[in-house]
Amino acid sequence: MKRFTLLTFISVAFLSAMILMSGCTKEGPAGATGATGPQGPKGEDGINGTDGTAGCIECHDNTQKMFGKTIQWEASTHATGGNFERNNRDCAVCHTSQGFLGSLDGSYDPDGGQEIKNPNPINCYTCHDIHNTYTPADYDLTFTDSFVPLMGGDAVDFGNSNLCAKCHQGRSLGTAPVEDGDDYQIFSQYWGTHHAPQANIMAGQGPIEFSGSESYGTNKHMSLIDNDCKTCHMAKAYGVKAGGHTMNMTYEYHGSDVLNTAGCTECHDDIADRTKEVQDEVKALLSDLEALLVDEGIIVAGSYRPIPGTYSANVVGAYVNYQMALEDKSYGIHNPTYVIALLKNTIAKITPAP
Repeated sequence: MKRFTLLTFISVAFLSAMILMSGCTKEGPAGATGATGPQGPKGEDGINGTDGTAGCIECHDNTQKMFGKTIQWEASTHATGGNFERNNRDCAVCHTSQGFLGSLDGSYDPDGGQEIKNPNPINCYTCHDIHNTYTPADYDLTFTDSFVPLMGGDAVDFGNSNLCAKCHQGRSLGTAPVEDGDDYQIFSQYWGTHHAPQANIMAGQGPIEFSGSESYGTNKHMSLIDNDCKTCHMAKAYGVKAGGHTMNMTYEYHGSDVLNTAGCTECHDDIADRTKEVQDEVKALLSDLEALLVDEGIIVAGSYRPIPGTYSANVVGAYVNYQMALEDKSYGIHNPTYVIALLKNTIAKITPAP
């Protein structure tokens, strides 16, 4: 028993000493920082990076590449026409930039009750692939394919002007009147092909082609010109008044309207005289057709909007042809033989027998 007690005592004493020594041990202060060694040798220079503005300068160099086009567009009807408040339904597809691009990629449904917020006019981004690659490839057009017009018929192909024709076409009439067909009811004063059916007139497709003595022919502008619209409308610019990105064909000069012939003279050396001859004839024919339609009661003098009611198919077809030839705005220049034949055959069709 004594031996165990002594051993126990010695063990407890040793453990207590160790704990006491451990508790008294403290970390000393850090030593002084050593001297900095000599600087190592200089490394090799890295490879120079690409200039961040190099791609931008290819376009934004304030020359005719961009600045000239911009100020021309600013003077165009696309920029100043004020039509982009029509920002819902199918109107927005052609009256707003967002609606047009949305119709191409499927993000805008003209029948879905959508409305374009903060609508933009037709602009650079509408027609070109701006800022996708930050190279001149951004000048590529957003739409170049051939297409079937809204009024039906065969596919049309205007080359690089398919972009223009996509909007500059008549809208669908649904079931259109046919020659000598059943009576036709017009429910609204807004019925018709709408404005700007230039693609239909150029292609000779969409109007009601009444039989008659006049031949409709083939449009040489479609067969001889690769990019129909832009060849004439975007020819060499006359300042910001015509041509280029203004797309205007006429301009005012010292009180007179002047035709911008820059895109026409390669084929026509008498374009000014020929233009006046065609337009005078078409204007006279439109006046004669308007008088007949007024007599039929489908329009009032000075207005192209129809009066709702039921009419013979031939009268309604004549109204369609009148509206399309009038709203084409070229007074026959886009397709002279066709428009003159169309109006003459139409007039003959609805002129009362003596």
